[in-house]
Amino acid sequence: MTPAIDLVRRHLVAHIIHEYQHDPSSSAYGREAIEKLAVCQHRVFKTLVVDLGKRRLAVAIIPALSKLSLKQTAKHFASKKVIMANASDVQRSTGYVLGGVSPLGQKRLLPTLLDQSAAQFDTIYVSAGRRGLEIELSSNDLVLLSQGKLADIAETHS
Repeated sequence: MTPAIDLVRRHLVAHIIHEYQHDPSSSAYGREAIEKLAVCQHRVFKTLVVDLGKRRLAVAIIPALSKLSLKQTAKHFASKKVIMANASDVQRSTGYVLGGVSPLGQKRLLPTLLDQSAAQFDTIYVSAGRRGLEIELSSNDLVLLSQGKLADIAETHS
């Protein structure tokens, strides 16, 4: 059980937990989830924590094989510049380790953006708070539980 799973259960949100054997030699966590769960790559999302400057962190959730548009993310957070947060800040603020960062059940609720591509699917997959553990839920429920917003923040992948 993880804080993410506790949160969806506490709010009675429809969800499905998917577990797979994480390969410790893999650092491409999103790609690994896509392959091991055999799901459409566009439905698996990764959770990134960004640094907005002045010790402010935020969450960006994008398709697992996409790249985050730092420029668009900065614009949506009304920040001059956005960089990826360092691992120790991510772990301290979310309570999760890299590769297992869930957008749900974080220690501190951070401002959150979910790439708008998520809205085209009935359900999407995000980390459930541990490597090898995904939670499938609707993008609407994810936005509500994370108090986030939909935004165009992923760079299109060709």
